[in-house]
Amino acid sequence: MRSREFHLAARPTGEPRLSDLQLVTVDVPEPERGQVVVRNTWMSVDPYMRGRMDDVPSYIPPFAIGAPLEGSALGEVIASRAPGVPVGATVVHFAGWREIAVVEAADVTVVDPALAGPEAWLGPLGMTGLTAWVAVTEIAPVRPGDTVFVSAAAGAVGSVAGQLARKAGAAVVIGSAGGPEKAKKLVADLGFDHGLDHRAGPIADQLAAAAPDGIDVYVDNVGGDHLQAALASARLGARFALVGGISGYNGDAVGVTNTYQSVVRRATLRGMLVTEWTHLAPVWVQRAAGWLADGSLRTESTVVDGLEAAPEAFLGLLRGKNTGKMLVRL
Repeated sequence: MRSREFHLAARPTGEPRLSDLQLVTVDVPEPERGQVVVRNTWMSVDPYMRGRMDDVPSYIPPFAIGAPLEGSALGEVIASRAPGVPVGATVVHFAGWREIAVVEAADVTVVDPALAGPEAWLGPLGMTGLTAWVAVTEIAPVRPGDTVFVSAAAGAVGSVAGQLARKAGAAVVIGSAGGPEKAKKLVADLGFDHGLDHRAGPIADQLAAAAPDGIDVYVDNVGGDHLQAALASARLGARFALVGGISGYNGDAVGVTNTYQSVVRRATLRGMLVTEWTHLAPVWVQRAAGWLADGSLRTESTVVDGLEAAPEAFLGLLRGKNTGKMLVRL
């Protein structure tokens, strides 16, 4: 059996180029005891993958030159040497960027395709949905009456975080996005009170106008000028969930100069890695599946077709061309 997969060909400087990734064809090894063979049908591209292309210490090892990339994927088990994961099972795992993967059975999660469609298992029912939930319940808990600000609010994490903030009793939910259409969608489709277009002018001015009395909670997916704006608008005792910093992933981050505001406002700024919260995934899936079914949690995906289109999808994600989760249908 043969499979195509993407390898890291070169470490990017600044924004990645298509030539930094190489599509190769490899032989698929026979599974050993405790392993399964998965034919991937969907895969995810995510902002954190940019950091793994740099050879720098981080919370997760960097991608190796000449080795396959990794990421969340969903597929069907086509061969198994693990009794608990039968042939035909639908599984989620971390060996994306390839058509066929040999995976340890301990590293796959069997999911119920009747509970939700494949896109949901890589989006709202997957790590991005769990990230949003943990952000607004554990890291920066939203309380009834709060004013909440979410950056990259049209993305996979932000779009869910804003809706969950409302479910938690937030009085005002504000989101930022890139472009007027996305900003309008936040209000029209996702229930935000204000949609700010960060391309239309300084985000600090827009946030101050939308929340003249300040904000209680900030879910940060951007960093840079958005974090600076949130600090400037922080109320006493504000709570910040630092989830990501996509504005600086290509090495062009804007510095934050007003961190002393966290002292003045006695604000809490807490970073999070969703990998430390996976023990809550079953609880999240149980809750979120019901909300998806009854329509009280709405999500979108941007889908491209074919493994060969994955690099373009990844670059598009870094440029903000997606609404909701960016997925590749193999």
